[in-house]
Parts: sequence; C-alpha cells; structure tokens
Amino acid sequence: MKVTLLVIGKTDDKLLKELIDKYHKKLKHYARFSYTEIPDPSRRKSLSIDDQKEQEAQKIESLIDKQSKLILLDENGRTFSSRSFASFIEKEGLQGNSNLTFVIAGPYGFSDSLKAKAHLLISLSKMTFTHQMVRLIFSEQLYRAFSIIKGEPYHHD
Repeated sequence: MKVTLLVIGKTDDKLLKELIDKYHKKLKHYARFSYTEIPDPSRRKSLSIDDQKEQEAQKIESLIDKQSKLILLDENGRTFSSRSFASFIEKEGLQGNSNLTFVIAGPYGFSDSLKAKAHLLISLSKMTFTHQMVRLIFSEQLYRAFSIIKGEPYHHD
C-alpha cells in the first residue's frame, strides 16, 4: 500500500518534528509512506483567505497521484475510532485502493473546489488542534491503524 501525507507549511516546533519523524519512520515498515510539506502561501499578506486556499488547492492537486484516493482532514469530516480507522485502511487495501493521499490544510482549511474532489473528509476530533499537532496525532493514528491490522500489541482496547 502507498500512503502519502501532504501538509501545508513547515513543522517549526523541534520536539513535535522529532515525534512526527519517529512515527513516519515506523510507518515505512507497513507501507510505502511519503510525507511532503508544501510551502504556506498565507505568509503573503496580499492574498485573501479564499485566494490562499485556492493556491493551496492547486499545489495539492499538482502533487496528487491520479490513481490515489484523496482524503482530507477536516473538522467537519467523518470521525473514526482507532479500530474503525484501521478497518477503513484495511478495507481500502482489500478493495484495491492501495494508494491513499491524506492532506492536512493550512490555517484556513480547504477550498470548496478541493473538498468537492475529495473521496472522504476525516475529522480527528471536535476539538481544535494546531496544524502542527494534527500532523503528530494523525501520524500516530496511522501507525496505530497499521499495527492493529497486523495484530501487534501496540493498541489496547
């Protein structure tokens, strides 16, 4: 299975970056995993929020493999338990959808045009987290999902 995680902006916090890298290294034992940080256009104050979201969408679309299933992390998306997320990942692989691209947006979320192209929107929580923390939380949940699928003792119910 090929799993791609695209994110807007850099991870500035050194401690978070170390933890994110730890889970990304572990993920490579389960899947062809890749991680890409896309430069954040919001640093340009001359752009409106809608223009920023559209620029992000264009860059994201240019990086998506056409064979990949696009899944956006969005506060209004579907929620999963860790086990149900693992089942979702396993089911996608069994159905031949072995190429998944997950995307974490910038501070203003996704453009409507990108949401319309997504196969699924996922929410990690009703709570709000920094985008840098979401990278860590999602990376850990992705690792947890693969460890559940493999029947490893990492997850406890």
